Amino acid sequence: MATNQTKIQDPTTQYYAGDYPQQKQPYPGVQAKMDPVPDCGENSYVGSGRLKDRKALVTGGDSGIGRAAAIAYAREGADVAINYLPAEEEDAQQVKAQIEAAGRKAVLIPGDLSDESFARALPHKAKEQLGGLDILALVAGRQTAIEEIANLTTEQFIQTYTVNVFALFWITQEAIPLLPRGGSIITTSSIQAYQPSTHLLDYASTKAAILNYSRGLAKQVAEKGIRVNIVAPGPIWTALQISGGQPQEKLPQFGQQTPLKRAGQPAELAPVYVYLASQESSYVTAEVHGVTGGEHLG
Repeated sequence: MATNQTKIQDPTTQYYAGDYPQQKQPYPGVQAKMDPVPDCGENSYVGSGRLKDRKALVTGGDSGIGRAAAIAYAREGADVAINYLPAEEEDAQQVKAQIEAAGRKAVLIPGDLSDESFARALPHKAKEQLGGLDILALVAGRQTAIEEIANLTTEQFIQTYTVNVFALFWITQEAIPLLPRGGSIITTSSIQAYQPSTHLLDYASTKAAILNYSRGLAKQVAEKGIRVNIVAPGPIWTALQISGGQPQEKLPQFGQQTPLKRAGQPAELAPVYVYLASQESSYVTAEVHGVTGGEHLG
């Protein structure tokens, strides 16, 4: 049976290409209540055993890009732990069901990554409950649109950096001693690291920091046999966008400025997260992989 992975299609119309209704949810947003609901590969991703018996931790694994990665990992044969905020429990339970339907173990670890003690404990909890840890996919992020720098509060600036950058440091610092040779760390930057939007000054600068940190870390841990790579998404339809990540007036045409004239769906990033976790990318480290609809990096 042909799926989105195997059937040749026009990429400009392969996924939703219309206007998005204006909609707003309190942060962090619940994907199940979005219109339209993002496509995370629930009905399309087909695995082929590329991650058989691997053990993965995915932050932000309840929705959006993290959800797509978690589902794909399970269908490729991995047991998966996901981290998310308690307010996202509805979405997390759906992902748990998807992982278990693939015949793999699902571990739910709710908690706030801006809490240093929780962030540092997270990889240890994942390893204990999964019975190992060899894939670390760091996807969770905070994004809040502010049109004028004068209105960007210190509180928001610190919160964005704490979730997007400080937590990345805390988690990787704890996880590296737990990872075996052959382990893979995948971080999530953004097109915003290269082409920052005027209304995302704090968010865009964190994504540049993630890029720089990940490349340096990759060179440091290469001798340990651990690879570190970066995914840089373009405009992707996720709960970030409707929970403060985009101004309401920009939502209808979200993503339509790209050469492919539409926003991406989380399902379109899953194969990249799988590739970077698998042995197929054994000679790839410190590299950035853009999934941007043609808004090129650099």
